[in-house]
Amino acid sequence: MTGPGWLSGTFAALMLTVAAYCTGRLLTARRWRRPTELDTDGAHILMGVAMAGMLVTGLRILPAVSWTAVFAAGAAWFGGQTLRARRGAPATPWRSPHPGPHLVECAAMLYMLLAVPASAAAAGMGAASAGAPLALLLALFLLGWVVRLADRLTVRAPAFAAPLGLPAALTAGSASGGGTAGPGDSAGPGDSAGPGDSAGPGCGPADPASGRHLAPRRAVLCKIAMGITMGYVLILML
Repeated sequence: MTGPGWLSGTFAALMLTVAAYCTGRLLTARRWRRPTELDTDGAHILMGVAMAGMLVTGLRILPAVSWTAVFAAGAAWFGGQTLRARRGAPATPWRSPHPGPHLVECAAMLYMLLAVPASAAAAGMGAASAGAPLALLLALFLLGWVVRLADRLTVRAPAFAAPLGLPAALTAGSASGGGTAGPGDSAGPGDSAGPGDSAGPGCGPADPASGRHLAPRRAVLCKIAMGITMGYVLILML
């Protein structure tokens, strides 16, 4: 895998930032009792640390075999959640309402950890071309998902929760405050203040019965950052 050192370093820093922010989301959600996608945030913590190690050798903290086991378990989890969703299982604000893309993320991590290193060990980096079609498909899917997520960032706050698959009770709780969240993502209805958020009236810890989802726009920004970085690494492997 080759690429400008400064760009790899930038993406590695971005991945560590995502991992740190998602850690903060989990802690804040527990403290304030605000719904967040526990499985997505947990996966992005692990993916962020693993991706940083792929991009910058000095940031590797676990061998590839350990990460492989982690993301195989992640693929099994999101695969099971995808089947549950297809069967019409009741949605919960504490799990991803759209597990399919996260299943693809886990598959991409497994590809990056296994396919190219195995081919390179067998016959040099040129052998990686055998997996190029799969890498391209994964990259196109993830980048297409990024475009779809980015398109949602301009939607009004109460309507924003609906495309994410949140239950009606959550969108109703978000709509009760009125107003919209601007492009700067300051806290408002449906985007409660979290670590680093600017807090305004009604944006502090609230009654958990209100069901307001924790900073949904910032959650989407983390998904966008993860998708772009994975797409970049997969394209480098072509």
